[in-house]
Amino acid sequence: MNEFSQKQDRIQALLAERKLDALLLRRVSSFAWATCGAASYVNTATTNGEAALLITSSGQYLITNNIEATRLEQEENLVAQGWEFRVVPWHETQDTVAELTRGLKLGADGPYPGAIDLSGDLARLRANLTPEEGERFRALGRICAKAMDSAIRAVRPGQTEYQIAGLLAYEAESRGVQAIVNLIATDERIFSFRHPLPTDKKLDRYAMLVLCGRRWGLVCSITRLVHFGPLPDELRHKAEAVARVDAAFIAATRPGETLGAIFRRATEVYAETGFPDEWHLHHQGGPAGYEPREYVATPHSTDVVSVGQVYAWNPSITGTKSEDTILIGEDGNEILTAISGWPTLSVTVEGQIAPILRPAILGVS
Repeated sequence: MNEFSQKQDRIQALLAERKLDALLLRRVSSFAWATCGAASYVNTATTNGEAALLITSSGQYLITNNIEATRLEQEENLVAQGWEFRVVPWHETQDTVAELTRGLKLGADGPYPGAIDLSGDLARLRANLTPEEGERFRALGRICAKAMDSAIRAVRPGQTEYQIAGLLAYEAESRGVQAIVNLIATDERIFSFRHPLPTDKKLDRYAMLVLCGRRWGLVCSITRLVHFGPLPDELRHKAEAVARVDAAFIAATRPGETLGAIFRRATEVYAETGFPDEWHLHHQGGPAGYEPREYVATPHSTDVVSVGQVYAWNPSITGTKSEDTILIGEDGNEILTAISGWPTLSVTVEGQIAPILRPAILGVS
């Protein structure tokens, strides 16, 4: 069975489970998931796209305006995929969803009048990746790694955070990846903010670059840091500690494990390294897919890891962070965003035969 058919079967199973007759998908992420990678957005920052999908027991419809229909047909090939186009002129108001769902019990991937909100269910469907999606994630991870490597090695003292963000965006976008999250902090701002939007502050010695790159609807996450001049002992100690936490996350993320158990193991390592409260200051990540995190792990999460899923953990200790995107395999985990030639920290984890390599801070003399 091909990827598209698998997803249609999963949708029908969800409708049966929830005793519903139809499902409306408006989110950009859900549209990409259900169409195996097509794009419904114009504004890259929007949650809901310019086209929606409606799936019933007897039909699959694509609802859009006449502006978008041509591209969705000719470039995304969605008519060939089997979607029945319902096109409304951009200047007219017509409730096509209401017409197609009259008398039906409707679910949706977010709040919608008269519909049951299935956003949590859909996030978990999107996170349950097919082998084809895993291959696309591998390709995306390689691209994001190359973009980050090229950008961060071009960083120089005196550049503003805006300029560094421009480097990262250029390297990603020129490779066909959208930088949907592009966070930059320099020097003291790395110690002050977990989500540092770039500013006009100029780099002195220390920079952090964060990228969430999107292609085919999938999103890979990667963080790297660079320091000019001798690395302070305190920063080295924190970097080693956060690498240990990240390695614990990666080692524990195995099929059959709950996210809660994985999370609790990582918090133990936070405490063992002398930073027991740092995890309170920022979420630690979770399953990736068509959102940077389809849902975020907590100490009480009951979701279970399965083969083929992708995770992006992002532990941080004030002033440092460690983040890559990993693919869960039957025999081990694969780091999709590893950068060839990047300096690493070798972490020995109990129960692991080989040490786990985590990115070190890139030092530039």
